[in-house]
Amino acid sequence: MNSLNHIRNFCIIAHIDHGKSTLADRLLEITNTVDKRHMKAQLLDQMDLEREKGITIKLAPVRMQYNDYEFNLIDTPGHVDFSYEVSRSLAACEGVLLVIDATQGIQAQTLTNVYLALAADLAIIPIINKIDLPAADVEIVSKEIISLLGCKQEDILLISAKTGKGVDAVPKRIISDIPSPYSDVHGATRALVFDSRYDDYRGVIVYVRIVDGQINKNSQISFMATKVHAQALELGSLSPDMVPTESLTSGEIGYIVTNLKTTREAKVGDTITLTNTPSSQALPGYKDVKPFVYAGFFPESNEHYQELKDAVEKLSLSDSALQYDSENSPVLGFGMRIGFLGLLHMDIVRERLEREYGLKLIVTNPSTDYRVELASGQEVDIKNATNLPDPSLIKAIREPWIKGEIIVPRDYVGSVIQLIIGRRGLQTNLSYVEDRAIISFNAPLANLLTDFYDQLKSITSGYGSFNYELDEYRVENLVRLDFYVAGERVDALSVIVHTREADNLGRTTLKHLKAVIPRQNFQVSLQAAIGGHIIAREDISAYRKDVTTGLYGGDVTRKKKVLAKQKKGKARMKRFGKVDIPTEAFAVMLKRH
Repeated sequence: MNSLNHIRNFCIIAHIDHGKSTLADRLLEITNTVDKRHMKAQLLDQMDLEREKGITIKLAPVRMQYNDYEFNLIDTPGHVDFSYEVSRSLAACEGVLLVIDATQGIQAQTLTNVYLALAADLAIIPIINKIDLPAADVEIVSKEIISLLGCKQEDILLISAKTGKGVDAVPKRIISDIPSPYSDVHGATRALVFDSRYDDYRGVIVYVRIVDGQINKNSQISFMATKVHAQALELGSLSPDMVPTESLTSGEIGYIVTNLKTTREAKVGDTITLTNTPSSQALPGYKDVKPFVYAGFFPESNEHYQELKDAVEKLSLSDSALQYDSENSPVLGFGMRIGFLGLLHMDIVRERLEREYGLKLIVTNPSTDYRVELASGQEVDIKNATNLPDPSLIKAIREPWIKGEIIVPRDYVGSVIQLIIGRRGLQTNLSYVEDRAIISFNAPLANLLTDFYDQLKSITSGYGSFNYELDEYRVENLVRLDFYVAGERVDALSVIVHTREADNLGRTTLKHLKAVIPRQNFQVSLQAAIGGHIIAREDISAYRKDVTTGLYGGDVTRKKKVLAKQKKGKARMKRFGKVDIPTEAFAVMLKRH
């Protein structure tokens, strides 16, 4: 083990696709942690999904040796949905490498993570990556960094992680700029859990930073927030494969294999202490992460419901943020209502269920949770519009609002503010860093869940970046909007919406439904309603067979008789006919504009 003076713990923070994982690859090569022949791109991204999307989903720690120094690197996720994981990773470090793309400059997620790093009082080493690209504008991006951090031009490292140019200077700066960890070696043992994962064969494995004291193999350990006791069956470092050791001491980062059966018992941000000599004070910053985006997941055929249930249960063992419940819909049958940290998190879970478990899924429109105050004074949490109580019993409905930040080039400020206002948002601040504008705003989360990000990218020619955090629940004038197909209410399409937006959303949704529901032999009515009040209607016209083609000559009454008979048949069909709703109809809310 290295002495504390020779340990450097650091993170790499950056926006999606700014070269974080590629820089990690180069550092692994420079320190000879991974043999050249075993090297592959994005080595720390273990999932196929991470490689395909080019993003980091699960963070991964790795230990490297450079001269006499021990480097502990945590490769963090860059997406807004996983910002709590990033904050816990930062808490496990003394410094960060801030990587910024020379072609794109500072983005919203970068800014958020920089604020987190500054709040944690970490040493920041600014790095401009991708300087080899023709579109690179080092001068402008350097000015942005100097304006943001107040550093000097010579403090900024210029590299190309892909070609390896300039990367040699990074380890030297890590040694000189990032302080060694401070620790109370003789104090009661405390370790910060900054990630946990579930292994099918070994149970829960936690990634920890030992803050004080030490943990030995087979020690009895306790998790202070969840009050769970476990045994450290094995511990060691990752380089990047598991290397078992007899103990982990203060200042070190490593893994502990426990005898726990689910990550819900080993939550990110928790403090581990020894059961026999426990610490009286947990490490600060623990938060119980709660999902705030909910969607219904249904199998295409009801016979696969049990497979879906088993798959979600298995997935939740390794993803403690996932919350789920059974759901029943008259149209879609049995399914699961699943809670997520955000839309990317939902997308990843859906893809994993389809790939790893071979399921074909119907996913209903994502919604958020609402806090409903009843006239009796009781408060209930509503995750599904169909569970909203009768309006006569409701005193107030609170919906979640977010604090958002959008970074765009100056030219797009007007159209972005229009977009925010169109979503019932309120602009709170506007500031400039060089030629970029930072727009701060508040908005209802429900209005940003659908196609807000797509619209932002569209109106800013792809330059806009967006970041948000949950702010508070506000009382708003909200109602439940129901949709009827051929007189039958389709629960899976019901939404909670502001009264001001109900009319427009009802009409738009019906137009989308009309385009995806196939024509029948009878007329099909599509209706949007609030309570018993119909606010919009569209009709899908019937297929009409010309029953008079075989009639030649004779009295006109012959024709009328045949048409009257057809009309009777159509009316009977309309009474008893069933409309088969295609799966695309359940995603119509995703495109509200």
